[in-house]
Amino acid sequence: MSRYDPSTIEPKWQKAWNEAGTFLAKMSPDKPKYYVLEMFPYPSGNLHIGHVRNYTLGDVVARYKKATGHAVLHPMGWDAFGLPAENAAIKRGIHPDTWTRQNIANMKAQFATLGLSLDWTREFASCDVAYYGRQQSLFLDFLEKGLIYRKNAVVNWDPVDMTVLANEQVIDGKGWRSGAEVERRELTQWFFKISDFSEELLSALDGLDDWPAKVKLMQANWIGKSRGLQMSWKLTAPTHGFDAIDVYTTRPDTLMGASFLGLSPDHPLTKALEAENPDLAAAVAEMRKGGTSEEALETGEKLGFDTGLRVTHPLNPDWEIPVWIANFILMDYGTGAIFACPAHDQRDLDFCLKYDLPVIDTFEALDGPESVDGDAFVPPKSEKVRWLNHFAGLTEATGEEAIEATIDFMESQGLGQATTQFRLRDWGLSRQRYWGAPIPVIHCDTCGVVPEKKENLPVELPMDVTFDIPGNPLDHHPSWRNVDCPACGTPALRETDTMDTFVDSSWYYARYTSPNAEGPVDREEAEYWMNVDQYIGGIEHAILHLLYSRFFARAMHLTGHLPRDAQEPFNALFTQGMVTHAIYQTRDDAGRLVYHYPSDVELRDGKGYLADGTEVEIIPSAKMSKSKNNVVDPLAIVDQFGADTARWFVLSDSPPERDVEWTAAGAEAAFKHLNRVWMLCDRIGEMDRNAQGDGDEFLLREMHKTIRDVTSGIESFGYNAAIAKLYAFTNVLQKSKASYATQREAVMILAQLMAPMTPHLAEDIWAHQGGKGLIAEAPWPKADAAMLVENTVTLPIQINGKRKSEIVVAKDASKEEVEKIALADESVIKALAGAAPKKLIVVPGRIVNVVI
Repeated sequence: MSRYDPSTIEPKWQKAWNEAGTFLAKMSPDKPKYYVLEMFPYPSGNLHIGHVRNYTLGDVVARYKKATGHAVLHPMGWDAFGLPAENAAIKRGIHPDTWTRQNIANMKAQFATLGLSLDWTREFASCDVAYYGRQQSLFLDFLEKGLIYRKNAVVNWDPVDMTVLANEQVIDGKGWRSGAEVERRELTQWFFKISDFSEELLSALDGLDDWPAKVKLMQANWIGKSRGLQMSWKLTAPTHGFDAIDVYTTRPDTLMGASFLGLSPDHPLTKALEAENPDLAAAVAEMRKGGTSEEALETGEKLGFDTGLRVTHPLNPDWEIPVWIANFILMDYGTGAIFACPAHDQRDLDFCLKYDLPVIDTFEALDGPESVDGDAFVPPKSEKVRWLNHFAGLTEATGEEAIEATIDFMESQGLGQATTQFRLRDWGLSRQRYWGAPIPVIHCDTCGVVPEKKENLPVELPMDVTFDIPGNPLDHHPSWRNVDCPACGTPALRETDTMDTFVDSSWYYARYTSPNAEGPVDREEAEYWMNVDQYIGGIEHAILHLLYSRFFARAMHLTGHLPRDAQEPFNALFTQGMVTHAIYQTRDDAGRLVYHYPSDVELRDGKGYLADGTEVEIIPSAKMSKSKNNVVDPLAIVDQFGADTARWFVLSDSPPERDVEWTAAGAEAAFKHLNRVWMLCDRIGEMDRNAQGDGDEFLLREMHKTIRDVTSGIESFGYNAAIAKLYAFTNVLQKSKASYATQREAVMILAQLMAPMTPHLAEDIWAHQGGKGLIAEAPWPKADAAMLVENTVTLPIQINGKRKSEIVVAKDASKEEVEKIALADESVIKALAGAAPKKLIVVPGRIVNVVI
């Protein structure tokens, strides 16, 4: 009997697929197309087990769709630009390009061991000149269409690294790399006009039926459509050209609780006051430190400055409230000014408590006022409350009702107007760093900002840069910036900002359709392959990446690169769970945590021990982290058990959308099962070709039910449920006494059904049983509807009230036939020991009771 040896069979079949060009994507007008795509990875240098799960999920889809007669596109590439690569290269004293290319080569070799059905001929990295050069061409097209513009904007500025930071790169008010206090600085930046698409991006979510509801909700919340009121608050003394301050609010119903009017540190009036008041200027400079994210504004210390100005309340000219500058107000939402109602907004309340400003209730709970020190009363807008001194005539109403009543009242009095706002801001794409796609514009003293000519693209990054001076190396390069103006020919300077890496990942799905096209895409190929039929990736990209990709698809349609139908680029989206692993930790003499690798821990009776006998504390199902030493190396798993075992385990142990915990015991169990399947194949292969047997029809019926159930499981991403059916059918086949021909047919069908999950083992079984060609090229089996009709029923047998056995009988069997079969059962014979039963009760179609 031969042995299941993945170290031999897996390279063999990977070579066979490559030589046959099995997974090359080809336009086939006679076939339906299917485009499956996993979010492309950052080339960190090493795969982790989460990669195995993510790309195996897509591989199952791709292999299944190929078997069902589709022309399949399943490409791979690398999200290779960005600060992580630049930082890693600086740390190691090598060029980012060298670091990135080494990592790509290493990870590509690791991917090859997994047997993924990828078309590697379409591979590219976002740092390839051929890719970012076409991205620069898109930039120019978008610029010409008015989809890109340049303006001053407040950004997170790291004064040490001298670069703009994204909100997520600001940690506790400090730059993630330098540790320097971040400043809010106004710089001239390039922007995509994504806000022009706010309504369209929001309403189109309703048509994305095959997206997770939670992702669509996250997108909707980020776009943030709100209906509110815009009104003017008159200054008691006009100043610096302002006689009033415009305010936009989504809670006009709280007008009677106004405590102060707040200005952003970047409001035009703030800047005018700043120029003449040193104390105010110093306070505002302090406010501009720290991040601009909502979390930073919500949770950070509230800072304010009383300008000394006063405004009159719109509903009562005798009621004056002070004008403060507050660090939690952003200029790029609404008008950059608010009226604060601290009784019903926690952020406002924190500010007012700090600066001893009044707190005025505008409503209370129906069962009486809630008095909780330090907490604002903020009920859901749908909850009915009692209104205090409400000017629109409402006494008991929900917040939603009161908002509409207030807007109607203010409009009727000419005191304001209903306004719809979106939270979505334009997308700032400028980054002051080297390792990114250069922005293809030129700054000319005569002509201003001039787009580079397309015939001069690509604008390549220079390779001869140094990182010994803080800031962007492109600013310090001796020659790269110097260029003649494309318009007038006089000496000019290139733009040294590079593009946000979100730009790179916002159109790569389109480039995959024609990676060698002269333009960004080949229109014929794009029209054939787009849209992505199934997109797979982590929930962490549910907002920005997907939102930006949706915008880019629309922009590419407007500039003639994509068809109208591709404006929503991803027909279906699946967000997979993480692969987790227990953390094993102890404490040193100083009480500090020490983390131990899984390979250093022996598990016994639910406890873990080090080699010296020290018991470790086990934190189960934790997110994998290098800092916690609980990362599983997939190559070690492949070396020990084979890629099919790793694939089978990550698919079988949990629904794909949920987290799965990797355990050594689970991997070993998966390997044992695959070994059992191989031995079953080997046993059938050794049978007499003319051997007859019993139970052919039963085995065939179970086979067709398994085809039906596994097919349904794959189509619904119920991979763990499909694998459970495969386990069950393996058990049935192992116990079968059917003929050789039927068992051979069953094991070949088993191989076909397992092929998307364990492709190497499936190929070997197929070849062992004499299957024609590659199983990867074989059509998917179809369930015979006639074989799915149940002609038999399984009846449990109870002996003296305890279940002891079961029998399978024809559905229309008579009571006498059921009794005869039951009395012939081995368990019943043994229990009776030659005696007659006291009673034999048959409940048709349900159970047989034997009383002894």
